Amino acid sequence: MRAHLARVDAVLVQAVIAAALSFAHLHDIASAAGQAGWKAWAYPISVDLLLVAAWRRLRTGDTKAAGWCWFVVALTASLGANVATAGLLDMHQVPAWLRILVAGWPAVAFLGGTLLAHTAPKPQADTDERVIENQEDDTEPVPEAPAQPAVEAPPERPAVPVPAALVEHARKVAAVHHARTGAPIDTPTLRTRLGVPAPMAEAIAAQL
Repeated sequence: MRAHLARVDAVLVQAVIAAALSFAHLHDIASAAGQAGWKAWAYPISVDLLLVAAWRRLRTGDTKAAGWCWFVVALTASLGANVATAGLLDMHQVPAWLRILVAGWPAVAFLGGTLLAHTAPKPQADTDERVIENQEDDTEPVPEAPAQPAVEAPPERPAVPVPAALVEHARKVAAVHHARTGAPIDTPTLRTRLGVPAPMAEAIAAQL
């Protein structure tokens, strides 16, 4: 047990030292590239957060292509800063391409973090679908319900009595309409011309 704790403590101490050194190197590169004040401190935080997000995607996700891509990007930024501060770069005269990379890093980090956070796969949904399919396969067929008797149609409305004089008058109105338009009169028009209710107009139209 003590050996295990000692091994864990050594790993944690080593991780803290490596993170602190990488953090300082990234800060120095950002400061040398013209990012002063709090901006220089924000760059190493951004790189480390992207690195952690990519590593989490590699550990928990099924599709690991995006995780590997952004992990390599963040690791390259961290290693590049470590190597550049080892005397290979003049910190007082930083080249223009490095200034461009440092200035464009926030947009790159934001894009990577957004893609890693909002396009994570959902393996649980696939599992649920397979469980539902298996349940459907194991379900016994349900016997069909007995056929229900047909519903009888409602009885037809009784015929509306129409006076013969009104029918005769309607024939004259229909003849005038046909002579003027060349088409037989319809029920709504007949109802309007006679001024009678709709049931009576239908009864009259049936007798024309």
